[in-house]
Amino acid sequence: MPHTPVNELERWTKRFLTYIEVEKNKSLLTRRNYEHYLSTFLTVTKLTAPGRITLDDVRDFRLWLNRQTNRRGQPLKKSTQNYYLIALRSFLKYLAKNDVRTLAAEKIELARTGERQVSFLEGDDLERFLGAPAAGGSSSIVSLRDRAILELLFSSGLRVSELVGLKRDQVNLKKDEFTVRGKGDKLRIVFLSPAAKQSLAAYVQRRRDMAPWLFVRHDRAGRRSADLRPLTARSVQRLVDHYAKAAGITKRVTPHTLRHSFATDLLMGGADIRSVQAMLGHASIQTTQIYTHITNPRLREIYQKHHGRNRHQKKNS
Repeated sequence: MPHTPVNELERWTKRFLTYIEVEKNKSLLTRRNYEHYLSTFLTVTKLTAPGRITLDDVRDFRLWLNRQTNRRGQPLKKSTQNYYLIALRSFLKYLAKNDVRTLAAEKIELARTGERQVSFLEGDDLERFLGAPAAGGSSSIVSLRDRAILELLFSSGLRVSELVGLKRDQVNLKKDEFTVRGKGDKLRIVFLSPAAKQSLAAYVQRRRDMAPWLFVRHDRAGRRSADLRPLTARSVQRLVDHYAKAAGITKRVTPHTLRHSFATDLLMGGADIRSVQAMLGHASIQTTQIYTHITNPRLREIYQKHHGRNRHQKKNS
C-alpha cells in the first residue's frame, strides 16, 4: 500500500489542543473553539509543516477572513476575525516553546477594533425589570425563582454559566457572600445585596424538592426531585428577554446586560477599577476598562462646572 505522508501541522495541532485542555486547564468549549479556528487556518492555507508558515500565509488568511460573512450575510466583525489570530498566535507560541521552528507569534498583529459599546440598565428601567416577575402580585414558584435570578445577577455580576452551575449548598443565606468558580477554574468571592438575599430566601423556602441545583425547571416533567434539572444558560437568556419586554424596555437585554449593570453601578457609586475587576473575575484590567468611559465622575464634574459658563455670563450682561 502507498505510504500516506504525515501532516506535521495537524499532529502538532492535536498536541496543542491537549496541552491547553490538560495543562492550561481551558474549558472544553475553549478547546472546541481553538480547534475550529486552527483547522480553518490549515484548510484555507493548505500548510502541512510548522516551518512553512510565513507572514504571507497569514496575510492571505486574514484577507480570506475579511471576505467571509456571518449567518446574516454580514461581514465578520474585526473582533471575530481576531479570535482566529489569537488562537494562531497561541499555537505558534506553543511550537516555539517546544523548539519547533516556525513563524514568530509576535509578528502577527491583531486587527484594530472599535470601542465596545456597553449596554446596561439603570434607574426606573432597572427597577421595573427587577420587579417584572412579581407584576400583578404573582407569587408562584416560577415567579419567585425568576425574581431571585434577576436580583442575583444584578447583585453579584455572575456570568450566566456561573449562575446555572450553582448548587444550593454553595449559597449560605446567613452570609452576604459566597464563592464561585469562574473562567479558568478561578475562585472568587461574590456578594449578595439585601434584595437578592430576600428573593433567594423566598424561593428556597417554597421549594419542596431535594434537588441539589439552586435554580431548576419547575414543569410537569419535573414533579419528583430526581426528575428536576437545572436551568440552562439558554433558559435564563429567554426569561431575561421575556421580563425585559414585560417591563417595556425596547433595547435588547441579556444576562450579560445585568453583569454590565452591576459593574457600571459600582463604578458610578465610586468603586475603584481594580476592585470591580476582582468582583467580575476579569484576568486583565483592560477588560474591565470598557466601563470607565461611561462612568467617569470626574469628567461629569468638569463638564457641569465649566460648560456653558461664558454663555450664561453673556445673558446676564
